[in-house]
Amino acid sequence: MSGNDRVSIKPGLHVMVVLKADQSSGKLTGGIVKDILTSSAVHPHGIKVRLENGLIGRVKEIKT
Repeated sequence: MSGNDRVSIKPGLHVMVVLKADQSSGKLTGGIVKDILTSSAVHPHGIKVRLENGLIGRVKEIKT
């Protein structure tokens, strides 16, 4: 599932994000969504979230 639509992302979901430092390599980091930081309904690079461990990144995958 893609992370481009804000309605798909809720606090408590397990997601895979790309951190700012990993954008060039595309390395994904897993975590649980704490806060949704992007206010727009859709973002082409993924919705920006804060994970429970404090890391911030753009959602690339939503784990089910």
